[in-house]
Amino acid sequence: MVATGSLSSKNPASISELLDRGYHPESLLSDFDYWDYVVPEPNLNEVIFEESTCQNLVKMLENCLSESKQTKLGCSKVLVPEKLTQRIAQDVLRLSPTEPCGLQVCVMHMNLEIENVCKNLDRIVCDSSVVPTFELTLLFKQNCSWTRFRDFFSRGRFSSGFRRTLILSSGFRLVKKKLYSLIGTTVIEGS
Repeated sequence: MVATGSLSSKNPASISELLDRGYHPESLLSDFDYWDYVVPEPNLNEVIFEESTCQNLVKMLENCLSESKQTKLGCSKVLVPEKLTQRIAQDVLRLSPTEPCGLQVCVMHMNLEIENVCKNLDRIVCDSSVVPTFELTLLFKQNCSWTRFRDFFSRGRFSSGFRRTLILSSGFRLVKKKLYSLIGTTVIEGS
């Protein structure tokens, strides 16, 4: 039996119409009961939870970049493309539902590729009371066209301000490695 919009209710008129067409009464009622349970109502609490988790993850990524700019990157400003941290957070959340406790069992290594050199920025443990089951390695990339532009202007009077600004590319790499499984790694390339 196919459920259609015209037969959406269990009113006697719809049922009698199907009985007239030759459907057996017991299978007809059980089919309607089946469809009542198959199509779940959307869980709005889950959507809100995922949104707040995504925003918390965005803040963690931005805090890491902010703390690393002077200590590990030697610059005064890091310019991040609009929605980059949001896209990364969404990809991280897409990789975590297959894990036993979701994002709680994640360790994330954050790195930045600058002029073909990879710098370690930070290591984030989502929940230190839980044994991690997977690692994520995030690789931010530097905007290469900005480097050439910056080098052109660094010869003049603007050199100190330009040297101290790092501009990230909209591209990134996110690699998931399961720690206690034979399943291989998952790589997401963002552009």
